Amino acid sequence: MGGFGGSFTWTEHRDLLTCAHQPLGAPLVLVWDNLNVHLDARLRRFIDTHDWITSLQLPSYAPDLNPVEGVWSLLRRAAQCNTSFTDPDHLMQVLRTHLRHIQYRPDLIDGCLAATGLTLATPRQQSQ
Repeated sequence: MGGFGGSFTWTEHRDLLTCAHQPLGAPLVLVWDNLNVHLDARLRRFIDTHDWITSLQLPSYAPDLNPVEGVWSLLRRAAQCNTSFTDPDHLMQVLRTHLRHIQYRPDLIDGCLAATGLTLATPRQQSQ
């Protein structure tokens, strides 16, 4: 897939959505920004023909409505503050490490969501 340094293609987005849906067996809700691939007519047709996908489009410029902006803010403060990266691989390793820390801190993720004024429609499943 496209990964860091490049954007996913519409087919990679389609495949990612399909792969995410299969093990979950539950509907997906997408909150799209206005990245060109998110507006691609082929991806829109795919989304529109699958009733297990609900897609919401953010306004043209709305970082305050995008929970991902909160995650980037956490990364900037924790992973990039006072760090001189030796090369792109070093940057990637640090970002992945800090993303993993955020992933296992639902309170941080919930805080990023709460900052937008949005809420989850269903309660987060508690890990055991």
